[in-house]
Amino acid sequence: MSGEMLFEGERARLRQCRHGPMLYLTTDQYVGRSLDLYGEYSEGEVALFRQLVKPGQIVIEVGANMGSHTVFFAKAVGPKGAVLALEPQRELLQILCANVALGGLGNVHTYHAAAGRQPGRTTVPRVDYGAEGNFGGVAVGGSAGGEPVPVMPLDAFRLKACHFIKIDVEGMEGEVITGADATIRSQRPVLYLENDRREQSASLIKQLFALDYRLYWHLPRLFNPDNFLGLAENVFGKTISVNMLGLPKESAQTINGFREITSPEDDWRQPASKPASKPASAAR
Repeated sequence: MSGEMLFEGERARLRQCRHGPMLYLTTDQYVGRSLDLYGEYSEGEVALFRQLVKPGQIVIEVGANMGSHTVFFAKAVGPKGAVLALEPQRELLQILCANVALGGLGNVHTYHAAAGRQPGRTTVPRVDYGAEGNFGGVAVGGSAGGEPVPVMPLDAFRLKACHFIKIDVEGMEGEVITGADATIRSQRPVLYLENDRREQSASLIKQLFALDYRLYWHLPRLFNPDNFLGLAENVFGKTISVNMLGLPKESAQTINGFREITSPEDDWRQPASKPASKPASAAR
């Protein structure tokens, strides 16, 4: 049955969602709440992914959260493709693994790790997942007393093929790109990454320009009027995710309707007025 509640625990629920059964934390302000009310999360991003991700491809998802998009990627690439999903928050990783298992998605490889510039260790802040919070907005590093986790540069996977990389790591996007330099230069994947921090935007854009990518702003609203559960009420208002799509310059692929980024100083807020961004992005 569409949207059927399959399990309800103290702080987690299992519901039939648009892309399959999904376990999620009801205390999560964005991902969990969206899955609970609408049976989907950031379907505006998925609408773009449908145009870019094809059967048999290799996808890397850095900051996979509870797997709301991982499940889509796994089904999109099919049994001849693969998804590498990295998530440093242990509790979210456990839910991610549950959703992979519930969907019977044997083409997903999950890693309890952050991605970065070079191999090492970092820390994840201790989070009370029983209290309401934006768990997609948790940044790693600099947390005394946090839980240690490995840092894996994407180049360490030594992939012979890579078609799409999605990165949502709360300000560490540049570090992830640096650690994936060889993969990006040799495999030329499509890139999709968050860029909602004004103080870091110019350097991130310069970094991707240096890798010969064309960049476009993608600003999907969190609320989808045509959501899976058919709920008309918009609890997220004008909340958006601020992301960039990167296409290799040599690629013939084009994207219509997106504003191209032409300089490192390009700001998504200009020239046209845009909806206000959420205070701490949770787009995963």
